[in-house]
Amino acid sequence: MKFPFVKSLALVAVLALAWNCTDEVVSEEGEEAIQGGEVTLPTRWFVNGDITYVIVADETGYIVMDETATTIGTYDIASESIVGLQGEILAANIGLSLCVQVDPDGTVHNPDGSVYDKDGNMIVPPTPILESSSSEALPQELSSAVVMSSESVTPASSESEIEEESSSSVKKSSSSVKSSSSVKSSSSSKPASSASDNSKCPNIQTKGGGGSGWATRYWDCCAPHCSWPQNTGYLSKTCDSRGKNPTGGGGSICSGGGQTTCTSHIPFTIDGCSDMAFAFAAVPGQNGGDCGKCFQLTFKGTGKYSTDANHKAIKGKKLIIMTTNIGHDVQPGQFDILIPGGGFGAFNGCSQMGWNIQNSEQYGGLLSDCEKASDYKPAATLSCLKEKCNSSFGSDEESKKGCMFLADWMHAAGNPEHDFVEVECPQELKQKY
Repeated sequence: MKFPFVKSLALVAVLALAWNCTDEVVSEEGEEAIQGGEVTLPTRWFVNGDITYVIVADETGYIVMDETATTIGTYDIASESIVGLQGEILAANIGLSLCVQVDPDGTVHNPDGSVYDKDGNMIVPPTPILESSSSEALPQELSSAVVMSSESVTPASSESEIEEESSSSVKKSSSSVKSSSSVKSSSSSKPASSASDNSKCPNIQTKGGGGSGWATRYWDCCAPHCSWPQNTGYLSKTCDSRGKNPTGGGGSICSGGGQTTCTSHIPFTIDGCSDMAFAFAAVPGQNGGDCGKCFQLTFKGTGKYSTDANHKAIKGKKLIIMTTNIGHDVQPGQFDILIPGGGFGAFNGCSQMGWNIQNSEQYGGLLSDCEKASDYKPAATLSCLKEKCNSSFGSDEESKKGCMFLADWMHAAGNPEHDFVEVECPQELKQKY
C-alpha cells in the first residue's frame, strides 16, 4: 500500500498528537518494511508537527524512517523516545499502541478499535471510548474523527500487533515437545495495553493451590476424557463427526466411533473484558480426577524455550481454563489448551471436519508451521498464522475464530509461561462444558 500522506497529513498530525503511545512495533526487517513508498510489512506511524515517523523492528532493535523510507534514527523502548542518528532526541514520550497501524494489505487499525480495508470500507466498527491508565478519557471530539480509511491514516488500535526479535539465540519449535497435542514455540514479552477495558470481567474466586508452568495447544477432535461416565461424574459434552451437534454414545472418533470434541469448546473472550479470556484444556494424566476443575493462568511475558515480542504482548493477561481432558505426555504445570489448528498430538480424529490442516505440524500445528517458515521472526510468524487461520477452515467460521484466538488474543505466543491457581469455575465456562 502506498503512503497516503498527501490527502490526510494535517488531520493525522492532529490525531496522533492527541494520544500517547505505550507499546512496541510490528515489523521484521526494518529496511524492508517500506520499499519505494510502499508498505511491505506492518508499521507504526507517529506524526509530530510536519514530520511523520515510521517505526519498524529489525533483529537489533527499532528503526525509525521518514515517509521517504530514509532512516533517520532509532526508537528506544525504555525511554519511549525517537533518537536521531547523532544521538539527539527527536521526539519523546512516544509509545506505539495507540498510533496508526498500517498493514501490507492496506488495512488500517484505528485507536477507537475500528478497522478499515484498503478501499476505505469499515471492517470492524469502533468500540466505546476507553479510559487510559491515567483514568483520563480520550477526547470525545477525536473519538468521532478517527474513522479514516487507508487513504487517510489514523492512530492504531490498542490491541496492536507488536513484534520484537528476541535477543535469545534459542529457536525451539512449538512442535519440538510432544504434549497432548500442542507444543512449544518461541516468543518474548510485552505489557498489556494501558487502554484495555476490563470493566465486565467476571469476579474469579481463588479456590486452591497453584504453581508455575507453561501453556501448549492442541485440537485432536477426539471425544475428551471427561466425556466418559467411567472417568467422571461431571461429564463434558461431545458432538457429531463435524463437531457441531451435541451427541452421546458410540465411542470416540479416534477409536472408530462418532463422538468428537465440540467446536463450541474453542477459546473465547467476552465484551468489556479484554485482558481475560476463557478456554478448555487437558491436564497431566496423573490428574485424572481434575475433570471440570478450573484454573487461572496469568501469563508472565516469557516463553519456556525463548522469549520474543509475541510473549511480551500477553504479559499480565489471564486465561481461565476448565479441564475436559488428560494427556499422559502433559507435564505438571502444563496446560494443553484446546485451539483448532493447534496440532493433533498423538491422535487425529479431524479427517471429517473439512479443515485444510492435515499436513500441519503434528505437535504445534499451524503456529509451528509459521515459526519454521518465518525463521522464528515474531512479526512474520504472527502474520503467517493469521493467514493460515483464515485459509485453513473453509466455511467453519466457529473453528476459524478459535484459531484466530491464538493469533489475536494470544498474539501467536508459543509455549508462554504462566503462574496458575485453582479457581471457582465461572458460569461462562460451565455453560459450555
